[in-house]
Amino acid sequence: MDGDPDYQHETVYEDEAHVAFLDRWPTLPGKVLVAPKAHVEHVVRDLDEAAFSALMLVVRKVALAVEEVFAPERTYLLSLGSQQGNAHVHWHIAGLPLGVPYERQQFHALMTENEVLVPTPEQCAAIGKRVRAAISGGTHRMT
Repeated sequence: MDGDPDYQHETVYEDEAHVAFLDRWPTLPGKVLVAPKAHVEHVVRDLDEAAFSALMLVVRKVALAVEEVFAPERTYLLSLGSQQGNAHVHWHIAGLPLGVPYERQQFHALMTENEVLVPTPEQCAAIGKRVRAAISGGTHRMT
């Protein structure tokens, strides 16, 4: 992924072909990015059916864990990026907390121009631990 090579991402899932980690600039608590390890720039045409299906199964697995930990009202799944920036394919998993007013939901909730959360490294580690445990089959809801 582009960015600061010295930044230590909080990885929540990894297999031979995919990695999932907490977003460095989350707009919602526990926002996660999922990406293939191989360099892929086009989410549809650069992945064959098997690779696309495998990626989507990882997105689902991680999203279910995020839902288990955060109990969101809705879980947003998006593949964003462009050839000018963030060209590597990645999926955003963002759980919308309960009680967010409608006018602050959907795209508004995902835009860094509106608000970026700044969790401490300790908070990221705690979130990462809970999401990893949920992926492994444990229940670790945030309070």
